[in-house]
Amino acid sequence: MKLFKKITIVLVVIFVLPFIVALFLENDYKVEKSIAINKSKQEVFDYIKMLKNQDNYSVWAQMDPAMKKEYTGTDGTEGFESHWESSNEEVGTGTQKITKIVEGEKIETHISFIIPFEAEDDAYLVTESIDENTTLVKWGFTGSFPYPFNIMQLFINMDKEVGGDLEKGLQNLKKIME
Repeated sequence: MKLFKKITIVLVVIFVLPFIVALFLENDYKVEKSIAINKSKQEVFDYIKMLKNQDNYSVWAQMDPAMKKEYTGTDGTEGFESHWESSNEEVGTGTQKITKIVEGEKIETHISFIIPFEAEDDAYLVTESIDENTTLVKWGFTGSFPYPFNIMQLFINMDKEVGGDLEKGLQNLKKIME
């Protein structure tokens, strides 16, 4: 009987402990990378506000050149949507919608991932003048893990998962712009 009690206590602790730990963890995450591009702020912004142009520099868009793409609305304006469908698991299926544009400064989008997993994230591209002919571009993602799934932040480093692809995408953008 003592052995059964000990096993029961151990099993309860193993099952309950992750829920307790998750109570003390952040739900939100943010990943941001930046690069300096030798072009004027307006030239860079005019290019990045067009969501279709992400096909030219985004690592994810380049993983599957055969992916199906559909667009709704007017590119470069709030409400424009890009829908993609790929058999490549790293690309999957989803939608990206322009939610806000601060002309010459920032474009914000909402991304709905459907396959290989359901998730909602927000992304942004920001341009800042370093000088007349040099622009700092920041590309970032924000999202959250709802409780108790925020325990995953102990095992998933979002900067490692997404940061490298953002850096490569920004390097691709720099090559295109310069």
